[in-house]
Amino acid sequence: MVKAFNAIRPLILVPFVAAVVLAMPQGAQSQPFQGQASQRPTAEQIIAALKPTGVIQAGTRGIRPLGPTTAPVEAANAAAPVRPVAGQASAKVPSIDLTVLFEFGSAELTVDASRTLDELGRALTSAVLSGYRFRIEGHTDTVGTPEFNKSLSDQRAAVVARYLEARFGLSSARLETVGLGDSALLVPTPPQTPEQRNRRVHVVNLGA
Repeated sequence: MVKAFNAIRPLILVPFVAAVVLAMPQGAQSQPFQGQASQRPTAEQIIAALKPTGVIQAGTRGIRPLGPTTAPVEAANAAAPVRPVAGQASAKVPSIDLTVLFEFGSAELTVDASRTLDELGRALTSAVLSGYRFRIEGHTDTVGTPEFNKSLSDQRAAVVARYLEARFGLSSARLETVGLGDSALLVPTPPQTPEQRNRRVHVVNLGA
């Protein structure tokens, strides 16, 4: 009986090994940033989002600025449509949300963040967008105090602008920065809730 079992044992093991190989996910040897890279917009996609598609009127230099406003700005743009939800661009104001990953609680860029900003830099220096100005808005989630998040988002927006200026030669006159902290959440959450989608950079086309 032992001899009989030994004779059929290879036939039992071969299907088992094949099942293990087939069950392994494809790309098991892929780079650790593959998942994030697959979601990173390309320069072409950023261009498409930031390129005006028609005649844009009202507001600063032909495009109404988004984000925090003061009474004079609101009065000057009373007739212009207001973006109803944070992170959703008005049909007349080209903008895009980018996930730019920083080190936790700091304004230090990660490798993945640099790759995202490289795509942004290629877009902003393209022939299509080279004649426009942009606002870089920094956003955080609700972890931490509002004061801390406002300061952190200011720093992160400034870091993004400096990266684009240093690496792609963008003029500082084409970029303005503002930190909104956790005041304009893309995904509404309770206080002290980590939410990566809220830790983002919003880029707004301010016009020529």
